[in-house]
Amino acid sequence: MPKIMIVEDEPSIRDELTLLLENESYTALAIEDFDRVAEQVDAAKPDLILLDLGLPGRDGFALCADIRKTSSIPIIFVTSRDTAMDELRALSMGGDDYITKPYNIPLLLARIKTVLRRSGVPAESEVSVVGGLTLDLAKGTVSVNGKSAELTRNEIRILAHLMGRPGQIISRADLIEALWDNQIYIDDNTLSVNMTRLRAKLDSLGLPDYIKTRRGMGYQI
Repeated sequence: MPKIMIVEDEPSIRDELTLLLENESYTALAIEDFDRVAEQVDAAKPDLILLDLGLPGRDGFALCADIRKTSSIPIIFVTSRDTAMDELRALSMGGDDYITKPYNIPLLLARIKTVLRRSGVPAESEVSVVGGLTLDLAKGTVSVNGKSAELTRNEIRILAHLMGRPGQIISRADLIEALWDNQIYIDDNTLSVNMTRLRAKLDSLGLPDYIKTRRGMGYQI
């Protein structure tokens, strides 16, 4: 999974972001030495950086400039500074996105996925195998026991989200968020249609009960 570096000096926010990212199966790298941020970026080679502006010593603008001297790693500013001037400056200096605190968690996760996708980093592993079923993201197929079926983009996203958390109950709201690509709003009916089509394809492969409905809670594999 992608590595995301957190450059945040407030311990409670840093810990919250770490837990949030790890729960989404990202590798979280939270740094506490703000004197050598660029060096730590070069050493860790993260796939994305969450960067605060109000840091001890040099602020986020200066750190972004340092990082951009040697790297094009995507940077999302996550800050309490909400002026249009700050946002414009952050983006003009090489930031890829700008999110203000207090942040909306689903929106933050959606922005992270969008920036990673834009930079060519897959949000999930290329191939997932759970319960004998193989999902190949690159080919857009699902297979079991020598039989395979092609999936649409939305069907892939639903199945990848569920297979990434086997045994967990995933709510409909979480799945809708996984389908939303920050451009097209996905409603509850759209999820139902895609889930019905996905289950039909799994049924054709001999797995009619692969995705279980937990009434009032969501779905589980």
